[in-house]
Amino acid sequence: MQRRQKLIELKTAGEIEVMREAGRVVAAVHAQVRSHATAGVSLRELDELARQIMHEAGAGSSFLGYHPSFGAMPYPGVICTSVNEVMLHGLPTGYRLRDGDLLSIDCGAHIDGWHADAAVSFCVGQARPGDGDLIATAERMLAAGIKEAVPGGRLGDIGQAMSRIGRMAGYGIQNDFAGHGIGRAMHEGPFVPNEGRPGHGMRLRPGLVIAIEPSLMAGGGDDYAMAEDGWSLCSGDGSRTVHVEHSVAVTDDGPLVLTLP
Repeated sequence: MQRRQKLIELKTAGEIEVMREAGRVVAAVHAQVRSHATAGVSLRELDELARQIMHEAGAGSSFLGYHPSFGAMPYPGVICTSVNEVMLHGLPTGYRLRDGDLLSIDCGAHIDGWHADAAVSFCVGQARPGDGDLIATAERMLAAGIKEAVPGGRLGDIGQAMSRIGRMAGYGIQNDFAGHGIGRAMHEGPFVPNEGRPGHGMRLRPGLVIAIEPSLMAGGGDDYAMAEDGWSLCSGDGSRTVHVEHSVAVTDDGPLVLTLP
């Protein structure tokens, strides 16, 4: 989930540690939701589980009530549940999962006013042909982008490292809803594109925290469309999609992923 903003704030070590606590909550949500995401379970039930985990951890939801200019209404859930051709921002409705569904879960949580945000994609039950490769490619893109999140690097280095992998695999990449800064707000500057030119863009400095989040469309096209619900972004050709994400701090010791267990 993303909105571009101009504010760019470098975080202290203490602030990054609080974001790491929020990131652990996000990781716990992903682990539990994934284990419960079986055929017959509704997306709303997964959202209710995520709410319970956040409440027990003393964390708030970054998503609930969020209302950017493109959203038809304030977001009604604490996780985004995007199924098959839905790439981003899928609403947690009463839809019940089916064997073979391709599911992306995006989650944001905050503790003491500091946010963390991450997304995972996985298959429900038996994977359909091609889904495993699609997920693996997105995960390689994310790993490549994280590797470039070092002092002295450029935002374009991150985008180029990711897009090279996705384009070589023949998948479509949209670049309107991509990565972003994160900290006191869920969405801060800078915008972190899924494609870029090496050596171009803002220079990375220690204390910068960004969410890196590539998304892919299996059909190979870059077009996408807004669904009738006013939130869900779908592949333009109806092909299956994936979305993965981590919140990452740029440090003198290298990239620090904040949304791991």
